[in-house]
Amino acid sequence: MKAHVVIPPAASKRLIARGVKAHPIVQYALQSGTVIVTLGTTNAYVAAELSGEPVDHGAFAAGIIDHLWNINARVAEGKELVLKEGRGVNVEQDALLGSLGTGDVVIKGGNALDPFGMVGVLMAAATGGTVGRYVPLAQARGVDIVIPISIAKSVHASITDLALDMGSKRIEVGEGLACGMYPLVGHVVSEIETLDLLFAVDATHVASGGVGEGAGSVSLVLDGEEADVRKAYNLIQTLKGEAEPLVEGKL
Repeated sequence: MKAHVVIPPAASKRLIARGVKAHPIVQYALQSGTVIVTLGTTNAYVAAELSGEPVDHGAFAAGIIDHLWNINARVAEGKELVLKEGRGVNVEQDALLGSLGTGDVVIKGGNALDPFGMVGVLMAAATGGTVGRYVPLAQARGVDIVIPISIAKSVHASITDLALDMGSKRIEVGEGLACGMYPLVGHVVSEIETLDLLFAVDATHVASGGVGEGAGSVSLVLDGEEADVRKAYNLIQTLKGEAEPLVEGKL
C-alpha cells in the first residue's frame, strides 16, 4: 500500500523524537548507560520523549536560525539533559565527560543534511561549542552519536565541501553570526528512519515546503504492508496538532 503525507515542522520534530527513543542504540543506553541530550530545537522534543517530563522549548536551544544566524536569547537558561540508566541526573561537566565510554550516547542535532547522508553543524563559537565539547571525545572513545534531523534540512552541496569553504574568519559580511560548518558523523534519525523503526514502512521524500500550514513541511510517500502504512499515516495525523514553540533570537 502507498500513502502520501504532509508533515509540518513541529510534527516532524515530535515524530523524529519518537524515532530516537525507539532506536536500539538509545534503548540500550537508557537501560545500561548514559544518554546526553544536547541543546537544540528538535532535541527539546527528544528530551521530553526520553524523560517523560515537560521541557521548556524556549530555553532548550543554543544556536538558531530565524531571520539571522542567531543565538537563542534564553540560552543561559538551557541545560542539557543527562540520563543515567534512564533517570535524570545532575553531573558536573568534567566528571560527566570523564565517565563516557562505549554504550553511552550523545544526541546532537544538525543544520544540514547532504545527498550522501552527511550532517553539517553550523559553528559560531570559536572553540566549536557543543561539537567541540563532545564530538572529539565521543569519536575517540567509541561513544555513539545519534543525530535527529529533519529532511527539510536537506542541501544539495556536499557537507565536506561546505566545511572546507566556510569559517567564521572567512565570512566578511552576513546576516547574524558568521559560522563554520562541521561534518558530523553518527546515526542519523530523520522522518525516514523513524517510520522504518516504528512501523517498518519505507518513506520517500518527494517535496519540501508549502504555504500556510505547509510552510517548512516535508511531503513523503509511504510504502509497505497496508496495516503498517495505515498505522504510520494515523500517527502522523495525530501529531499535526503539535504547536510550533516560540524561540526568540538574541540579535
